[in-house]
Amino acid sequence: MKNTKIKVGITHGDINGIGYEVIIKTLMDNRLLELCTPIIYGSPKVAAYHRKALNIDNFSLNNIKEANEAQPKRANIINCVDENIKVELGKSTSAAGTSAFQALESAVADLKKGAIDVLITAPINKKNIQSKDFEFPGHTEYLEAKLESGKSLMLLLSGKLRVGVVAGHVPISKVPEKITKEAILEKLEILNASLLKDFGIQKPKIAVLSLNPHAGDNGLIGTEEQDVIIPALDTAREKGIMALGPFPADGFFGSDDCTKFDAILAMYHDQGLAPFKALAFDSGVNFTAGLSEVRTSPAHGTAYSIAGTNVASEVSFREALYLALDVYKNRRMYEEISKDPLKPAENMKNVQ
Repeated sequence: MKNTKIKVGITHGDINGIGYEVIIKTLMDNRLLELCTPIIYGSPKVAAYHRKALNIDNFSLNNIKEANEAQPKRANIINCVDENIKVELGKSTSAAGTSAFQALESAVADLKKGAIDVLITAPINKKNIQSKDFEFPGHTEYLEAKLESGKSLMLLLSGKLRVGVVAGHVPISKVPEKITKEAILEKLEILNASLLKDFGIQKPKIAVLSLNPHAGDNGLIGTEEQDVIIPALDTAREKGIMALGPFPADGFFGSDDCTKFDAILAMYHDQGLAPFKALAFDSGVNFTAGLSEVRTSPAHGTAYSIAGTNVASEVSFREALYLALDVYKNRRMYEEISKDPLKPAENMKNVQ
């Protein structure tokens, strides 16, 4: 493996939220520059506005036009937006949505051509970013489409707690129709492969939650467990995936059961994310498993209510950066050890 620093692309997200605050606070730690070369896709003007609002004097960014100009010992920034962009802290504006998309579009273009190695996205407002160019429920679906690497899985992480979902950004009324044997099996395959390649876990063990209360009580409170989930788990195990369950969701996180597995697959968004954020709101990271490229983000949102007040915690964003670096290294290592494996006959010759 080449001993080169990883180029980390960072999108500034919604300029009226806490994105710049958590980015700046994270990059103020110069020790990170020993691990990677950060490149913000955003606006030097907006960054300066936030730095002043936060009363931060001992931090500066190196302005560049392209990723290949990045200084390895500096935090760099590429301007992607209109110079006349206006910051309105704590407000959702169309201008903020436009600038969030412009930064994302530029960063993804560089990610696809290899100008940056990994991508970290600051929070966006999923409403104001909508346009003819962005008609997606969120980052996950946009990246799935643009990177053209097949289906992905939204995976929330904090330490050894890893929670994925079958039905992501969909209305609760549409959840039951999204819970199919095929969908569960698809997510299990993505999750299993990610645990192996991205986290270096051999023979990962996955807990699968039920859809209905008390796992359906043998059909008394719904039949999805018997008709859909259990058959999906049976097929998964036939494919060599150690998937167990379905476990009743209400007691799973409250007990120590969640510590006995390498990952948990919930059936829908809030079933998995509500308990996850209750346990790890400040340190949680969102990772898009299954993509051809590495993308992470903090698990929190724009937090308009505290924008510009200097009280936002950068822990989640910093953990997102560390995770992106770790996954990138793990993937390279997996590629190295999987490359040109010796044939069984050659192995026998070496033994003799």
